[in-house]
Formats: sequence, structure tokens, C-alpha cells
Amino acid sequence: MSIVTYNNRSIANISAVPGAAKSLTHIKTLTASSSATITFLNGSSDVVLDSTYPIYLFKWINAHPATDDTRVSFQVDTGTNTNYNQTITSTVFRAYQNEGDTGSGLGYRTAIDQAQGTAFQAISESLGNGNDESASGELFIYSPASTTFVKHFMAKMQNYSNDSESINTFVGGYVNTTTALTRVQFKMASGNIDAGDICLYGLTT
Repeated sequence: MSIVTYNNRSIANISAVPGAAKSLTHIKTLTASSSATITFLNGSSDVVLDSTYPIYLFKWINAHPATDDTRVSFQVDTGTNTNYNQTITSTVFRAYQNEGDTGSGLGYRTAIDQAQGTAFQAISESLGNGNDESASGELFIYSPASTTFVKHFMAKMQNYSNDSESINTFVGGYVNTTTALTRVQFKMASGNIDAGDICLYGLTT
């Protein structure tokens, strides 16, 4: 494995990253502002999910809900469909620790997994809507343009819960369709997305 070296000494002024690090390409960033949903989709001037990349990565930065005790969630769709009700089978587990050091644990979360379900898939645990509360994390979707295989995904989110806990949530699963995915939508389980950025990247292999 080669060592990646930067073209200059100042991190703030890096102009290029040589070698394998070039495999991550920023496509676009969408910013929530009291938004019911945030949607990434294919279109004549907005192509973001196609066969250009085998892997797409969404990074959530400080997702802040308008409503207390809610979760970040996502769904996908195909073609020009906008129902966002594709069939998902998923697994979810979490680790948590509270601020008072009186509660912690690691366990499976049957309440937010799916077995051939069509609901939005939760990718975080419950968030608080206090001014300093938010969630950050990432979602990978693999080969969304494939017309042969189901579409696998993995997510990891870290959030400050409505119960003053640090919670790390891990989600994996697949969208049970061999039709190409053309759109991904994010929303809170209840209420609006008050603030937060979602950055989309394409990864080459």
C-alpha cells in the first residue's frame, strides 16, 4: 500500500490529493431549512444517481429536527415514481451512553428494522430538538443503477438523543428490487428537518 502525500504543507490550501484518494468525488450538497424532505434525484440538469459510480455516499452533517424525539430516515424509488415505498429488509443495532453515566448498552433494535417493509428506513435513534442537539453520519448505497441485483445499503449515525445520550446507530440492508434506483429522499420520522447539510459523493473502485 502506498503512502498518500499532499501537494503542499497547509491542509487549508491542499489543491490535489494524489493516488487512491481521488476515488471520492463530491457531487452536490443540499441544505435543509425547515424542510419536510430532502431529495436527490436524476434529471436532465440534476443527474446524481446513475451508472457513473458503483457506490454513492451521503454524509449528514448536524441534522437538526424541528420536533423532539424523532429519527432521521430515508427511502428510495425508481424511474419517475415518487411514492418512496420500495421494499426494504434491514438490520439495526446501537451503542449508547448517557451523560450521567447511569445507563449504557449495546443491542439490536427490532423497533426500527424492517422485514420486507415499505416504510422509510430509520438510520438514527431518537434526536432531541434542543439548540445543541443534532445527528451526523453517513449512508452508502451500492450500485443503484444495477438492473441485475438488489440494492445494498449501510448507514452509521451518531446523535445526541432527546434523553441526553450519545448514541451510535448501525443500519444495514437491501432494497429488494432489480430495477435501477433514480432517487433518494430523506426526512424526519415526524416534523421537519430544521437544519443540516447532506453532501453526496461518488466512489470509484
